[in-house]
Amino acid sequence: MKKTFSISGMHCASCVTIIERSLTKVAGISSATANLATLQASIDYDPELVSDNQIERALEDVGYKALLHVQKDSEELTKQKELRDLKIKTSLSLSLGLLILWGSFPGLRETAPKLLTVSLVQLVLASVVQFWAGLVFYRATIPSLKHRSANMDTLVTIGTTVAFSYSAFVTFFPNYLENLGIPPEPYFDVSTIIIALILLGRFLEAKAKSGTSEAIRKLIGLQAKNARVVRDGKDIDIPIENVVLGDHIRVRPGEKIPVDGVVLEGTSSVDESMVSGESIPVDKMKDSEVFGATINKSGSFVYKATKVGKDTLLAQIIRLVQEAQGSKAPIQRIADLISSYFVPIVIMLAVATFAVWYIFGPAPSFVFATLNAIAVLIIACPCAMGLATPTAIMVGTGLGAGRGILIKDAESLEIAHKINTIIFDKTGTLTKGKPEVTDIVLTKNSKSKNADEILSLAAAIEKNSEHSLAEAIVTKSETRKLDLPKVADFAAIAGHGVRGVVNGKSLALGNRKLMTKEGLDIGQIESNLEKLENDGKTVMILAYDNQISGLIAVSDTVKDTAHEAVSQLKKLGLEVVMITGDNHRTAQAIGEKLGIDKILAEVLPQEKESKVREIQEQGKIVAMVGDGINDAPALASADVGIAMGSGTDVAMESAGITLINQDLRSVVAALNLSRKTMRTIKLNLFWAFGYNVALIPVAMGILYPFFGVSMNPIFASLAMSTSSISVVLNSLLLKRVRL
Repeated sequence: MKKTFSISGMHCASCVTIIERSLTKVAGISSATANLATLQASIDYDPELVSDNQIERALEDVGYKALLHVQKDSEELTKQKELRDLKIKTSLSLSLGLLILWGSFPGLRETAPKLLTVSLVQLVLASVVQFWAGLVFYRATIPSLKHRSANMDTLVTIGTTVAFSYSAFVTFFPNYLENLGIPPEPYFDVSTIIIALILLGRFLEAKAKSGTSEAIRKLIGLQAKNARVVRDGKDIDIPIENVVLGDHIRVRPGEKIPVDGVVLEGTSSVDESMVSGESIPVDKMKDSEVFGATINKSGSFVYKATKVGKDTLLAQIIRLVQEAQGSKAPIQRIADLISSYFVPIVIMLAVATFAVWYIFGPAPSFVFATLNAIAVLIIACPCAMGLATPTAIMVGTGLGAGRGILIKDAESLEIAHKINTIIFDKTGTLTKGKPEVTDIVLTKNSKSKNADEILSLAAAIEKNSEHSLAEAIVTKSETRKLDLPKVADFAAIAGHGVRGVVNGKSLALGNRKLMTKEGLDIGQIESNLEKLENDGKTVMILAYDNQISGLIAVSDTVKDTAHEAVSQLKKLGLEVVMITGDNHRTAQAIGEKLGIDKILAEVLPQEKESKVREIQEQGKIVAMVGDGINDAPALASADVGIAMGSGTDVAMESAGITLINQDLRSVVAALNLSRKTMRTIKLNLFWAFGYNVALIPVAMGILYPFFGVSMNPIFASLAMSTSSISVVLNSLLLKRVRL
């Protein structure tokens, strides 16, 4: 079972590692993933072995709080309150810090009021910042140290406590330091300004991160609040939560459709752009599907509710986006691995910095060593590394959802940019999946008198089949209002056709393979077969009473966007493959229309997965695009499965990406989205790693022997906060990307 919940107190990449490690230590939790951007954790667990109390206790022990019983609305209010509190603490800390800086910094203190230059006054002001505004750091540090783990809060706590404690000692025992030859100067400005700047960074970061989750809020906000149901012949307005399956709902022009359903009466056009990304309204009539949160544009209609609550399309989209934003991309493991070792290494580097400068540094060496060690502790916080991947994933998946591209997990989004071969299923994917009967041909020796007799026999046996071609034949017979004979001993032969008995005589309808299996010679009809197949039609052969009686040709129209999508994929340098159960001639004709050179024809449903694996074994990274139940194994075995939104739930569940808008050009858009998201992630990681690699040595004082320059801890805290904010802002630039 899976559970996702928010966590309070998570601030950096090392927090992520500590939380995941603590949760997986609980017996019954098989895996745990923490996400710094969403401030949430997801666990796979056995509910019989794991209680909420165990989860809460595991996180409390290391300094975090699990918000397991908080409703979404309450959670949002809690976040807003935390943001307000953070704003107050940041404002007060900055104000007090600047006052202390004014009264203590050389060159400024000469202009300050006399009161601000008094060390005891500075101590009082700094205590407010250290132990009220900075209490959050102590609350996280103390439990983590008890369990021998360390995070960003540990670094801040150690650094500011050292600066504050030294300054307090100077305030009360100035003569002791003078006797040691150390100027008795307090550094309350360092401890207060560091806390103020880190809190400011967190505040700005939280504001920026709220923009990355904008997609979820927009999706939730789309939902209608009320529904007008028809009960006992009267229209009654009720809250959407009270709508039940089977309710008849009336929708007027300009209103939002409350839940998913099927139109019973009336016609209209509906704006479905909020769930599909397609701006052109869709015409609706009797038996048309409608979806909750879409907008009725013109006519009025009544429809029957078929999906409510968590089963609606919008609810599923929200769930998929939330899961994708909370999932972890493989590239993120690099940052997680480094950050798990980072904090202990930084503490050791800070100790080493202090030791080296205390022994070899200029006078006063103790003060110089202390300030450099504090600068190392503050500058090295791995916040930017922790935010580099999840913020970009959040924006990328949100951007995709707004374009009708649902990404199931971060791994699919990452792998998609590596795809070099893309396989399309033909029926329902490249074609509209609504074939029509185009030709009915009687053979020379046919026992049937006319085309209607051929059609009635074919429709009679196909009525028992679920194949899309069967539907076309049955529909044609209904259009002609034909009487259908009864069929006995019906059997479907996968990849071949169907057979049965009519009026005591054998009846078979299928392809060449079926006729061969029935022991019938198709030489006499081969020229007719070739002619129809060369036109891109699928031809079924009907044999009645052990004799070939006729041919029925069915044509499935190619989707309007198929040719353009294939062309764009080729421009991206991808190999495009079409896979189908059709014969080679029909498949080749469709392939030529679309510009697809590589055709895999006469592939049985159960063989599609093995064909995908064969291509993968050639060293290619494969995406499979399909829509049917028989595509599910192939979608699951491909490196990335892409399901059409019109397809079955099984296909969509097996796929990593679902195209709600059914526009094949969205395949190209999905790959472009992956490429641009990965480019953003790599840029984020480059700057995050580069920042630490470049500035830690500077904080340690590597420039001092050459240029006499050392890093003030205040500038270290400013640089650290700036790096985190820059990573979030760079991720937000993805919103401007055109797919």
